[in-house]
Amino acid sequence: MFSKILIANRGEIACRVMETAQKLGVACVAVYSDVDASAKHVQMADEAVHIGGAAPAESYLKGDVIVQAALDTGAQAIHPGYGFLSENPDFVDSVEAAGLTFIGPSADAIRKMGLKDAAKVLMEQAGVPVVPGYHGDNQDPDHLAGAAETIGYPVLIKAVAGGGGKGMRLVEQPEDFASALDRARGEARTAFGNDAVLVEKFVAKPRHIEVQVFGDGTHAVHLFERDCSLQRRHQKVIEEAPAPGMTPEMREAMGQAGVRAAEAIGYKGAGTVEFIVDASEGLRPDRFWFMEMNTRLQVEHPVTEAITGVDLVEWQLRVASGETLPKKQNELSITGHAFEARLYAEDVPKGFLPATGKLTHLKFPTACRADSGVRAGDTISPWYDPMIAKVIVHGPTRQIALEQLHRALSRTEVAGTVTNLGFLGALTRHTGFAAGDVDTGLIGRDLDALIRPVPVTASTCVSAAMTALGLVDTNEQCGFSLWAPLHRAAQLKAEDVIDLDVQVERPDRQLWRVGDDSVLAERKAGKWIVGGKPMPRVAVAGSRVTVFENYGQSFDIVDPLDRDTSAVGDTNVIEAPMPGLVKAMFATVGQTVQEGDRLAVLEAMKMEHSLLAARDGVVAEVLAEAGGQVEAGAALVRLEEE
Repeated sequence: MFSKILIANRGEIACRVMETAQKLGVACVAVYSDVDASAKHVQMADEAVHIGGAAPAESYLKGDVIVQAALDTGAQAIHPGYGFLSENPDFVDSVEAAGLTFIGPSADAIRKMGLKDAAKVLMEQAGVPVVPGYHGDNQDPDHLAGAAETIGYPVLIKAVAGGGGKGMRLVEQPEDFASALDRARGEARTAFGNDAVLVEKFVAKPRHIEVQVFGDGTHAVHLFERDCSLQRRHQKVIEEAPAPGMTPEMREAMGQAGVRAAEAIGYKGAGTVEFIVDASEGLRPDRFWFMEMNTRLQVEHPVTEAITGVDLVEWQLRVASGETLPKKQNELSITGHAFEARLYAEDVPKGFLPATGKLTHLKFPTACRADSGVRAGDTISPWYDPMIAKVIVHGPTRQIALEQLHRALSRTEVAGTVTNLGFLGALTRHTGFAAGDVDTGLIGRDLDALIRPVPVTASTCVSAAMTALGLVDTNEQCGFSLWAPLHRAAQLKAEDVIDLDVQVERPDRQLWRVGDDSVLAERKAGKWIVGGKPMPRVAVAGSRVTVFENYGQSFDIVDPLDRDTSAVGDTNVIEAPMPGLVKAMFATVGQTVQEGDRLAVLEAMKMEHSLLAARDGVVAEVLAEAGGQVEAGAALVRLEEE
């Protein structure tokens, strides 16, 4: 076993690797950028090395600097985590050229699986079923359009060097192919530096089922499957293991296909073979096809750990240090069911736009596993993936595990930024998902119901106001003026301003009015009962108060001395909804536009977001240009006054 390793990553995965490594007695070296100097992974490490600026290209993608940091600190090996350099074969070569060990597969194995078209040919040769499609070198748009016609619509355009949903577009009609191709290539060029694409048949009721494999360079085993069908824009939201409805025959066929794939390239370490499954007639052994192989540890690896009892990071360290596979195939088995939900800082009503902000409060229930790279007080940066945590549960059955997930999410407390917590909670109550009737289109079909806001109750408003006004820890001196009960007024702002009035009748009794509603707050046995229910936990940070009920309800405390100078927004201005790079600017001064016209493209988190005209009009000013970096709320285009 190694005595010291360097982890070439940040955030949640860096912390996850350290937990296991330090448990095994292995010292850990962290690397960090300018904005990560006080990050959780830096604090957890035995030592840390500064490697550059905030942008990934200036820090976490600088392989030469990272290798030198490993040499300077006496690390014997480098663990890449996931993302960044984890699937970069040139980085693997440089690690090994420096006399260090790369904790992962060989550069040759990564290269063979790195380009999806070549990987599919290799898998066909190894006897692994592949999806019908075009994987050739001819990238002429007309040729690709012809290939799509031959395959038959709907088709999926996918970046050859892609992953994580980037550079991917679904095309349902021939007339949409050209524009979808342009956008897929644009994203691919930005994210991977390679705009080549392939075209595949789109499966009507697809499920995304992947097989966890582990190899020692010669032999491989599989640790069963994970179902990652619950996706939004091709990005996983909730994963589970095992897959619902899986039959022994299907599991055997998929597991052996995964092992064949790994052994065909002499795979060493943890990897995932992803399959697309046609679930229109249930799970059948002849209805799954190879999509790609991720030559690294996956984000969703904890659900496999939960059902097998295997610490995959420990296996990575042991095999990389020269040990053989810790278990044979017949020694591996499934126990129970596990779910993982990805908690992100993102604005769900605004189309799941990545969000930033300081986490003023963060608390997880003890009954779940929460893998996180941030703490209360940390800032979600616009430079990196906005994941806050992965919430993982394990139970004896799928039904019990799903109920555990619902309970864990409902007891998770986050304040300081908007999140997708309520959206995740709604998914746990989706009847189709609860029944195991899932496919990759479920979220898209039922999105409106899943993101419907929960109405704010009068009791929730009272809980917020009691905390904001300091009326929770009351005593005999509180609430009386000249021997009469004290009246106080307050205002909170959620979507609209909420007027509240309270009559403090005695220290343990308050009568509130919220609009036309009356709410009684009484303290019994030291605990407040508000509107007949126990008062939920509440957190206050500055003028922001968050009630931890219905996945978190946040309010601004309105200062009566403040004047709202921005009550009426300028509907003529198209603003940047988030920090990012202006990838393209289509608007020109004097141009006549119609509602829905694409005026600009903003790139953030390596994803492209189209900014559309909110109404018909004429462009008066163009306030940004392509290539410029803008902050959230920055004015990009202004239309003439109506």
